[in-house]
Amino acid sequence: MIASNQWVTYMWILLAVYAVVILYFVVRGARKNTSIKDYAVGNLGFPAWVVGLSLAASMTSAATFIINPGFIALYGLSGVISFAVVLPIAAFISLIVFTKGFVKQGNAVKATTMAQWIGKRYKSKTYAFFFGIIALLLITFIVLINVGLTQVISKSLNADPFYVLMAITIFVFGYMMFGGANSMVYTNTIQAIIMCVVALILIGSGYHYFSEGITGFIDKLNAIDPNLTKPTNASSFLFRDYFEIIVAQVVIGVAIVCQPHIITKSLLLKDPSKINTYLFSGISFMIIFFLVVVVGLYARISFPDFMVNDEKLRMDEIIPTYVVTKFSVGIGLVIVVGLISAGLSTLESLIQSLSITITSDIINPLFKNKYNKNTIAINKGVIIVLGLISFLLSWQQIQNPNVSVAIFAQNGVYAYFAAAFVPVLFGTFLKNVSTRSVFIASITAIVVHFGVYYGRITPYMQEPVNNPGVSAAIGIVCSVLVGYIFYKLDAKNKTWVH
Repeated sequence: MIASNQWVTYMWILLAVYAVVILYFVVRGARKNTSIKDYAVGNLGFPAWVVGLSLAASMTSAATFIINPGFIALYGLSGVISFAVVLPIAAFISLIVFTKGFVKQGNAVKATTMAQWIGKRYKSKTYAFFFGIIALLLITFIVLINVGLTQVISKSLNADPFYVLMAITIFVFGYMMFGGANSMVYTNTIQAIIMCVVALILIGSGYHYFSEGITGFIDKLNAIDPNLTKPTNASSFLFRDYFEIIVAQVVIGVAIVCQPHIITKSLLLKDPSKINTYLFSGISFMIIFFLVVVVGLYARISFPDFMVNDEKLRMDEIIPTYVVTKFSVGIGLVIVVGLISAGLSTLESLIQSLSITITSDIINPLFKNKYNKNTIAINKGVIIVLGLISFLLSWQQIQNPNVSVAIFAQNGVYAYFAAAFVPVLFGTFLKNVSTRSVFIASITAIVVHFGVYYGRITPYMQEPVNNPGVSAAIGIVCSVLVGYIFYKLDAKNKTWVH
């Protein structure tokens, strides 16, 4: 029992109010939904800066606020360099470059999902169907957020994680059956503003550890474990050298924007000339969000041996426990709402984009569009099934995590965007690209990523738990090389070309 009775009482009240506010916006947005296209990309003209906030809220999730700081608590400054500096810089540059090209192509092909965009861009229904299938890997990301939210809420209510997870699943998947893009932009905007306030509170929460300056702060970490203050951490399995911290993270950062809930966000812009406002708004907020990982350092100084009430904390419990034990009830509750917002904003985007993909790009083609008139009803059924599967996987990860649910999620999500990177890159910036070249590139990315990871290929894959970032980065590089070779061959032969 970590939270006080007063904390628990106020938490129940706050959760009830939060739920009512979200449902209000869901109903408001759902009234405007007349078709599956409205559910997917909305039909309201949102200001560009608001869509930018929605992007920031979607791109930085429970991983950024709850899970990743746990890695920093375990492994120190090497993780800060990797997660708060290298990855964001690569992702922001990639986001700017990709979004501008993607919007032009997206408006030209009138796509509502990533698989549709790829299918229409390359005039291949088979390729679109393939991307519909591999989008199922994104369920692993839903699981990560479910686990993060469950840890935060169960610690705040002193409640059994099983029932908390069940309540989250029923509530979020329930309202996402009706909301869609219109309501999501409303809720994401509120969530992004709350997340910004909370990010600033969290980043400032360790100011007293700097009473003797930065040197004094480093000394405190050094006294716990000298590895915590080194730019690389040989005792970790994620930040052992500069290849893992910089090279792999740059490749991942560049490719990470090729996720459907990130890159298709730009299709909500009804006026493509406002793209700079959209990007400026989104990136400004994300800079603050990515810095939240430094809280992991404060948590490590607070719990040097990770023991609380004679129990050793698991990695995914470190930040929820830090919040519940270190803040007054008032500020603590605001932070918990921010952490919940960080999770829900991405969870909503994932449920929305994944359910649309399954409905439009898997079920409709399988049944030859026989049920086109019932697409909205089918989409609701898909969300129910998604909810059930993610509940079962999330509970398994809460009970038996492999260090952290983040490893499980990264394996799936990285495989997806590794496969998506070449078709989005070539489709945005090259002309006369053959379907064959990008299809082979996508398959190469998946085979190499999973082959290196599970085949324990390379010296990086010899630990009990390994870094999916390394195998994905190798997969992406191989995919680009293979794709470009076939692109050049097919351009010469003028075959397979669209």
